[in-house]
Amino acid sequence: MLQISVEHSEIGPGEAHRWHLVPLTGADGPAPRRMTGYNQAKHFTVAQYAQSVDDPIRSYVAASFELTGQVDLDALAAALLHLVQRHEVLRAIYQPLAGDLGCEVLTPDEVALKHVYGGPLETPAQVTRHLQEAFQEVDTLSWPLITMGAVVRPGSTTVWFSCDHLVTDGLSSAIAINDIATAYRKITGAEPTAAGEDRQPGSYLEFSRTQRRDNRAMRADDARLDYWRGFRDRNGGLFPPFPLDLGVRSGELYAPVASTEQLLTADRIEEFGATCRESGGRLSMGLLAGVALALRQLGGPEVYRGLMPFNERGRGVYAESMGWFINTLPIEFPVGPAAGFGEVLADAQDAYAQVQDHSAVHFVKAWKLLAPAEYASLRYWPYAVNFFSYIDCRRLPGAEHHLAQQARMHVWVSGCNGILHWLHRTDEGLFVNTIHADTPQARDVNRALLDGFAGVLTEPLAA
Repeated sequence: MLQISVEHSEIGPGEAHRWHLVPLTGADGPAPRRMTGYNQAKHFTVAQYAQSVDDPIRSYVAASFELTGQVDLDALAAALLHLVQRHEVLRAIYQPLAGDLGCEVLTPDEVALKHVYGGPLETPAQVTRHLQEAFQEVDTLSWPLITMGAVVRPGSTTVWFSCDHLVTDGLSSAIAINDIATAYRKITGAEPTAAGEDRQPGSYLEFSRTQRRDNRAMRADDARLDYWRGFRDRNGGLFPPFPLDLGVRSGELYAPVASTEQLLTADRIEEFGATCRESGGRLSMGLLAGVALALRQLGGPEVYRGLMPFNERGRGVYAESMGWFINTLPIEFPVGPAAGFGEVLADAQDAYAQVQDHSAVHFVKAWKLLAPAEYASLRYWPYAVNFFSYIDCRRLPGAEHHLAQQARMHVWVSGCNGILHWLHRTDEGLFVNTIHADTPQARDVNRALLDGFAGVLTEPLAA
């Protein structure tokens, strides 16, 4: 699954169709109020405050994929409805509480889809504009938090959906694509249905309730926060700053610049992974070591400090659940002036093991307890923050179909004050999706950093 902005996706013209999620009046009404996740509560509160000061911060997490042949619109509508009925986080109606967020959940029988024909889209530019506008319709403070549609052509169809971050994360995009595509194949008879294979995924809201309960008694002096306190004190705050000058002014957001490019071919990333394993490290930590070395070569510090996302689903009941199952954790390790790749990889691997030991504490909880003033006042990251993300998309649900389906994830933010790199591996190799602030320095730094990073990755392969 390639992560790429929609304007770079080359989706062909066709007939536009939309399906709007609508509630039905149920006999029993919505389920009792449920607790939401840490990420959800913070995200919703930020959106409320941004609206109150007339300074909205918009974003979406969208995806698209291709169906070949003449589409069956009724079957596609049923497959899209199946997605919403399968994941209760998409059926939840979110309601603010005193400094928090709750929700009520519609049952699967209390939701339906309303079809709207949008007319012809005659050029690729019209398709791009249509999708950009449709993707941005999702709004944190309004229900529904998912919008769905298709661009239909005689020989193929592009299916798309867009969610507010409140109900999704990047891994959820692959889960949703797999759910829709699998349901469509079964409904149309292209794939048989085996008895008992459609097991319901675990509830993200139930996961959130358990996580909240386990951390309810935590206070600022709790020993479980020792790692976070140490990082905060050494770093000078919970948010590690991006170590190079991007020409951004404090407190300002800039127009985003997005791009996706390939860094290594499939063969080369396989060779790099083998090199990492021979050195006793994971490929992901080899990539992180490469980023740290590239930053140091550009004048960065001799200690790498950054934030990295952790998937909290595990391999059990939540493995194929939609929701915001992401914790964000700090990591730090030395990058000495004479250190080579193998040494930095070993230090990164040790640091990763230490982070894993403290992953039960959620970033939002630590932020609220250890930096309460920032927690209450910040609507977005306070400055350009150092951030590392890597996903092996070949391991995601439905990955065996990604290449044939041209599966794509589209991430967008209305404003940016730094550089975000999402490294991801597909069947075709290693790619990076970038969003950075539109300043001359940020453009130059991003180019130099990616070139330096690619150089660090290929150096061990040439040895």
